[in-house]
Amino acid sequence: MPGLLLIRPVGPEATYALRHQVLWPDEPLDYVKIAEDADGHHFGAFRDEELVAVISLFVTGPEARFRKFATRPDCQRQGIGSQLLRHVFEEARRLGATHIWCDARRDSAAFYERFGMEPEVEIFYKGPVAYVRMACAL
Repeated sequence: MPGLLLIRPVGPEATYALRHQVLWPDEPLDYVKIAEDADGHHFGAFRDEELVAVISLFVTGPEARFRKFATRPDCQRQGIGSQLLRHVFEEARRLGATHIWCDARRDSAAFYERFGMEPEVEIFYKGPVAYVRMACAL
């Protein structure tokens, strides 16, 4: 039986390895770092003290955006990402945001729809990967 899941703030550097492993393993590690990391709120989901998922939240006034959401492959489809995303929605509300969005990989759009997010723009590409902007009110 998997251990208790704990979600807590982490520094941006704690997110890099998982971002790299899950999102862009064929790119250099620096590819997953973003200029705004120093201004973000970064969270990790820990199971038995092991980091298994990460997400980064950026809030500017009423607007919140989450980026670099990654769950270790062997921990996917276990509800960990859902718990982490709910936590980020609450944190965004706490920080005063009323709207949240992300650039979602097209093959993950159905996951975000379960949280009330809807596509806002046409599909676009980052390299070979198809994305769609998903958003909702908080």
